[in-house]
Amino acid sequence: MRPERDPCFDPNDARYYDADDLHRELQRVFSICHGCRMCVGYCPSFPELFKRVDAYEEGGHGEIEAFVALDYEAVNQQCFQCKLCYIKCPYTPDDGHEFKLDFPRLMLRHKAQLARRDGVSLQDRVLGEPQRLGAMGSGAMAPLMNFVSKNRLLRKVQQAATGISADFNLPPFASTTLRSYFERHTPADGAGEKGEVALFSTCTTNFNMPSTGIAAIQVLEHNGFKVHFPEGQTCCGMPNLDGGDVEAAKAKARANVEVLLPLVERGVPILVPGPTCGYVLKKDYADLLGSSEAAEVAAHSFDLMEFLRLRLRDKTLRRDFEKPLGRIAYHSACHLRAQKIGAPGRILLSKVPETEVEMVEECSAVDGTWGMKAQHYAAGRHYARKLVQGLREEPFDAVATDCPLSGQRIAAELHTEAYHPIELLNRAYGLPEVSAASAAVAED
Repeated sequence: MRPERDPCFDPNDARYYDADDLHRELQRVFSICHGCRMCVGYCPSFPELFKRVDAYEEGGHGEIEAFVALDYEAVNQQCFQCKLCYIKCPYTPDDGHEFKLDFPRLMLRHKAQLARRDGVSLQDRVLGEPQRLGAMGSGAMAPLMNFVSKNRLLRKVQQAATGISADFNLPPFASTTLRSYFERHTPADGAGEKGEVALFSTCTTNFNMPSTGIAAIQVLEHNGFKVHFPEGQTCCGMPNLDGGDVEAAKAKARANVEVLLPLVERGVPILVPGPTCGYVLKKDYADLLGSSEAAEVAAHSFDLMEFLRLRLRDKTLRRDFEKPLGRIAYHSACHLRAQKIGAPGRILLSKVPETEVEMVEECSAVDGTWGMKAQHYAAGRHYARKLVQGLREEPFDAVATDCPLSGQRIAAELHTEAYHPIELLNRAYGLPEVSAASAAVAED
């Protein structure tokens, strides 16, 4: 099953949109997965694949060779890009295996071809622009938009129009965005003594949950860093990739690289408080743009907690913690695991005195936009059941997750707030408490 040519995952290569080349790669990879079946429990794609193979075998029509276009598309529709199959697969380029198997990137390539053939759906166009929705729904419009989000009848109307599940626990819109807070913020004494960092806030942190960004700024300044919040940054582009809209993702990547590159060239690291956005900056931008500038930004981008973990390792992180945190359940987000940096948030929280951290290494099955779609909502809950059960098994004083949409799933299923680890670290330092209202009152 060694490929005749290296698989093509570069959207700037003409092969990327070659339907025959894609079909051969789909057939090759599906044959390998059918023979292995190790990933059957990770997402619905693999049960869908194996069910279809088995049906053809029972009918005497062969195996993958009998697949038609609709079979391949049905498997693709069930992939929510958690990347867990790539992490666990023994046949990947990262493992140096001759099969060079990359199921998640193959699904993205397939989706891009489907979008080019059929167009990007309205559902994916809506979900593909969180920065636009955030700008429209935050600020003065936040109370109205949050009323709509909590109103069952209005959510049903919204679902009919956009395909966004009426049952998914959407993040609230912030009356004061992180950008507004930052523009009024006075840096703490000593900020800059240890260097400078730039915050790539993510759409959710800026427009929906500024408390994460406020905590990040406070903790970083407490540790002597001057924080830049570069203007002009936009969505990372992941929601567009989810819908197969590669050109829209490339446009966002170009905009972000243009904004971030001058800071990187000055030696300023880019810190990302969301694992999905961090994964895209680190892993996808170089492929999307194929430029040295994109590669440079990727090489100097860090998950926020990863950066602080490195400061802990070199003994420059302050450990003047004032408040214990008790028993913390730490959800290890899939896209953080896909970055192969371990669980830096868990490590950092475990350094707080009188704090015990237990890691729950299960998927929330939201993974970008997939779990928000009406047609996938029930399946998402099903595949998140191990995470929910793991958090229910023992009482915890707080639940932490680096992923904001996983936090929304946790909040809905367990009726408890899920905090970004930086918010709990902020609390442990005894810095001013942050909440949804912090951005509005911090400078009053």
